[in-house]
Amino acid sequence: MYGVHLLALKGGTAGAVDHLTFNSKDVTASSVFFAIKGTMHDGHTFIGSVIEQGCTNIVVDRELDLPEGVNVFQVENTSNALSIVAHNFFGEPSGQLKLIGVTGTNGKTTIATLLYDLYTNMGYQAGLISTVVNKVCDRDIPATHTTPNPIELNRLLSEMVDEGVSHCFMEVSSHAIHQKRIGGLVFAGGAFTNITHDHLDYHNTFKEYIDVKKAFFDQLPKNAFALTNSDDKNGMVMLQNTKAKQRTFAMKSMADYKVRVLENQFSGLVLTMNGMELWTKLIGDFNAYNLLCVYGITQELGEDSTEALTAISQLGSVDGRFEYVRSTGGITAIIDYAHTPDALDNVLKTIDNIRTKNETVFTVVGCGGDRDKTKRPAMATIACERSDKVILTSDNPRSEDPNVIIEDMMEGVDGTQFMKTLSIVDRGQAIKTAVSMAEENDIILIAGKGHEKYQDIKGVKHDFDDKQTIIELFNKLNK
Repeated sequence: MYGVHLLALKGGTAGAVDHLTFNSKDVTASSVFFAIKGTMHDGHTFIGSVIEQGCTNIVVDRELDLPEGVNVFQVENTSNALSIVAHNFFGEPSGQLKLIGVTGTNGKTTIATLLYDLYTNMGYQAGLISTVVNKVCDRDIPATHTTPNPIELNRLLSEMVDEGVSHCFMEVSSHAIHQKRIGGLVFAGGAFTNITHDHLDYHNTFKEYIDVKKAFFDQLPKNAFALTNSDDKNGMVMLQNTKAKQRTFAMKSMADYKVRVLENQFSGLVLTMNGMELWTKLIGDFNAYNLLCVYGITQELGEDSTEALTAISQLGSVDGRFEYVRSTGGITAIIDYAHTPDALDNVLKTIDNIRTKNETVFTVVGCGGDRDKTKRPAMATIACERSDKVILTSDNPRSEDPNVIIEDMMEGVDGTQFMKTLSIVDRGQAIKTAVSMAEENDIILIAGKGHEKYQDIKGVKHDFDDKQTIIELFNKLNK
């Protein structure tokens, strides 16, 4: 329990412990059980069952009358205690490598993945913790959450240390910060991308969402760096109370790291970063920001500027992030994870900047079920404003009726846009309709799922891959 502030202790601290858990079904006599209050269940209600299974080490956040022989550790927050203890239990792995956290609404996955690819290409043993996949050197470990629970997270970091990883790049979600999953970790640096409308079903207010993101930077040590996007109106808020070395990146304002877009085409970007010119396969202003953030992190980690920029110019796109497929008939399909109004707007702005205006832009988009409902009309509004044809469809409806989700989206479609909007619940049929209608040089944006290879419907994950679907339809329909 080193590093955990104890409010009260009943019993002793001696005895062998070889297992940490917050799952009452997973306890043994040598476990420490952390009673965590979650969104669905409160672990404190399962303490009786845990004791019956022989577990005598219990961490709680309230005063409880438990039987003699049970060691009770009362703390202020059991989630935070679990994070600190897990870090200790696995030998404080984050302090044995350079751990970089990336947070913000959009760009986390892209930046963390690009950094992993970059450092791997530069000859380092690198690790990745992301929404899409976790990586230990060249070994893939499936990801179930943007940020794993503290036990799995520290176990993963411990594996990285054992395999010689020197740098780990990690997405840090607002949920993970709020739920204290990253407590106890030692970060060498943190980066903030941007903050826009998202997760208000969880955080209740936009201010709370901002404050949670800021809390990550508040806890950075003074020997770490804090890099923020100063073009974002809340970017400098992140640095207000941090002890870390403050650094900024921007395209439009003064900053430590600057980028300028010289050319923006489907073939890639020509950029200048801090006065040095480079070409990249990635597309769009938002990727210019992502690459600049990557470059800034390399410099804060002490890499040679020229070597870093050379390696950056060789990076490819990230799975499901502005991936494009060109049919033999000259139709361009773009697959992107955009699932917030701002992300969708950025992707469509990028398409608009590249297109000749002689083609039709089709947007196929849905919204996830059991998530923030207020963004649904906004997503439809943006799709209609920046597309010639819009097909509203399913994303991951989860427990909700997909028809109701689409009805919510339709509230953002005004009378002038109604004629160019279709509603097709079946996502495969929606994509097929777009392909059928498209002609040579037209552009189809398929938004919302990106890298995901499934649809979550009523608790069942059905195989579904946007990219594979569009490729098959191009072939079947001779497009």
